[in-house]
Amino acid sequence: MAESEQYVEGFDNRQRFQIELEFVQCLANPHYLNFLAQRGYFKDSSFVNYLKYLLYWKAPQYAKFLKYPQCLFFLDLLQYEHFRRELVNVPCAKFIDEQQLLHWQYYSNKRCKVAMPSKSEEATT
Repeated sequence: MAESEQYVEGFDNRQRFQIELEFVQCLANPHYLNFLAQRGYFKDSSFVNYLKYLLYWKAPQYAKFLKYPQCLFFLDLLQYEHFRRELVNVPCAKFIDEQQLLHWQYYSNKRCKVAMPSKSEEATT
């Protein structure tokens, strides 16, 4: 293989990686999932197969590049037809979004308590 062909192949692989990384991370947004559902993407078998293909992002060597790891949770849920079917409903997407925000709020508060023990806890140790 010529050097120029290797460069083009390397560029194509890098570009494909970036595109798939961006798309997988978009799956963390319930409103985007609702958008896809309302436009019928989840009824297209080739798109559903693509979602199955994207499960490789769960492997540690790929997952380490994700800024929004909760997208992997949604990628798992998108493997189920019932979940894909329910996403067409705006209230469903809104509920998921609210639950995600509550989780972040709770997780953040819990993290602060664990990271910074209170003065009474410090006195007992």
